[in-house]
Amino acid sequence: MNIIVCLKQILDPEIPARDFRVDSEKKEAARGSANLVTNIFCENALETALQLREKSGGRITALTFGAEVAEDTLRKALAMKADAATLVVNDGHPHPDPLAVAQTLAAAIRKIGAFDLVMLGRESGDWGVAQTGGLLAEELGAPCVSFVDHIEASGDGLIVKRQTENGWEKLNAKLPLVVTITNNEFNVPRIPKTRDIMMSARQPITKWTLEEIGVNAAEIRAGGSYSEVVDLTVPVKEVTCEFVSGDTLEQKVERFAERIIEITRAL
Repeated sequence: MNIIVCLKQILDPEIPARDFRVDSEKKEAARGSANLVTNIFCENALETALQLREKSGGRITALTFGAEVAEDTLRKALAMKADAATLVVNDGHPHPDPLAVAQTLAAAIRKIGAFDLVMLGRESGDWGVAQTGGLLAEELGAPCVSFVDHIEASGDGLIVKRQTENGWEKLNAKLPLVVTITNNEFNVPRIPKTRDIMMSARQPITKWTLEEIGVNAAEIRAGGSYSEVVDLTVPVKEVTCEFVSGDTLEQKVERFAERIIEITRAL
């Protein structure tokens, strides 16, 4: 089974709120002192792929569309025992829209060759749009199952379990297939061994430009036309505190109730 796991490198979402800054001119988060990490749901997808390979065999290719520094994300995937890694270099808009990303990933997947299963995280930890998986499936002409948390081989297909608002669903799926992976207690990303980390630094990574995969490079570099960020700000929470007065508890309670009514009417 040929499995392709799409990964995304993002700003560390655990950065303290006090250190978060927005570049108002570029309409994006300013990196500052924040680290770049692999999106956690993408790591859940990779862990799920590794577990599937351990049970049923196959080959895993890690794929990302990002700047040159995204090579670190692929090195980690190799340390976790992915078989190969491919980077499509993004030398344009730092945050292309989901359709531009899907078109780029689809072109790269077609260049990689035949695939049985494409796996992505259910959403990214920075923008959280959660649309790339469905758009990628459309570009590849393959069915898509979202919010999957477990996969197992079944004959010439797969049994996938997905989370829903009311519980779980189990589906028999034919290949090829695109799935978006959510987290559960069984797909927590493994920690690579020191030896594997050292070996991953010497493994080759395939790098392609946008021209080499045959997409509309100018449009992708511009960020696509699927959506546009109009404004980006850090929410400001203002809190005011008001004390009610009274000689007795009953008077304070009565005044408190009156104040609530006044505020409600003002709204």
